[in-house]
Amino acid sequence: MKIIIPMAGRGSRLRPHTLTVPKPLLPVGGKPIVQRLAEDIVGLYQGGVEEIAFIIGRFGEEVEKDLLEVAAKLGAKGRIFYQDTPLGTAHAIYQARECMDGELIIAFADTLFRADFKLDRQADGVIWVRQVNNPEIFGVVTLDEQGTILGMVEKPTEFVSDLAIIGIYYIRNGAGLREEIKYLLDHNITAKGEYQLTDALENMRLKGGILKAGPVNDWMDCGNKDNVLDTNASILGYDHQDRKNLRGANLKLENSIIIEPCFVGDNVSLKNSVIGPNVSLGNNTRVENAVVSESLVQNNSNIQNVVLHRAMIGSNAEIVRSADSFDLGDFSRLK
Repeated sequence: MKIIIPMAGRGSRLRPHTLTVPKPLLPVGGKPIVQRLAEDIVGLYQGGVEEIAFIIGRFGEEVEKDLLEVAAKLGAKGRIFYQDTPLGTAHAIYQARECMDGELIIAFADTLFRADFKLDRQADGVIWVRQVNNPEIFGVVTLDEQGTILGMVEKPTEFVSDLAIIGIYYIRNGAGLREEIKYLLDHNITAKGEYQLTDALENMRLKGGILKAGPVNDWMDCGNKDNVLDTNASILGYDHQDRKNLRGANLKLENSIIIEPCFVGDNVSLKNSVIGPNVSLGNNTRVENAVVSESLVQNNSNIQNVVLHRAMIGSNAEIVRSADSFDLGDFSRLK
């Protein structure tokens, strides 16, 4: 089995956090999104994973090193491929065509999931889906009574289905998908100027390929700030319920309270503060005289004399406010 993870997008909806770090390397619950995605797939898949191919933009050597370490920790060979021009999902996957043989799992790195990850190896492919309220912004599938996919439509303008494709795919014959994508590229078959993976899969289906739908229990999007904070809260809830260790080493706790669930990294200092619920604090972070809830703070940051709610704070950031003196009367409000 090989895993292909396209992640070349710049994450413009998450700026300024993605100006220095690509979106899939942003942490939720103390781990980068892409690491959690890869761990979930490897943990749920019954079999060995040989390679993990990451399709990225030109993010720099440090990012590539981090991604290769993610693969190595999971016992797989990591490989880096580049998509320099954003020409669609099929075009992105085709950059890793050297890896497209045998069984594949394709997983787009801006989403996390919880699923019953049983593979139907009698099928030519499995596409994981989730019922949504706004199908017009997704690719959707239609099914028969046995869960076999009858068709796929990318961002339908009229209602055809509310089963959205979440971005996780199993392909039994990677070489076959590679040829279908090559056909799209060779014949310049695009939708709104982009080569779509759904078009390649639909061609496989029309030639007799059996594609099944796989349900997911929970789908956690990481496309913008609010979604990342909601996903962080969901992950913390799951990890707390599973009794996973959410505390790093050398926590310094002075006259402070942690309201679960929270993740606290290594060498964190909390003084005269209330943290939580649903807060992630990165390594070497200092929080003093503060209240922090529903927030995500990365590494090496300094937070003092503030109240933060649903905040995202990057690494090496500093928020230090001086003490203020106020004289407020009845029914006054300070925001």
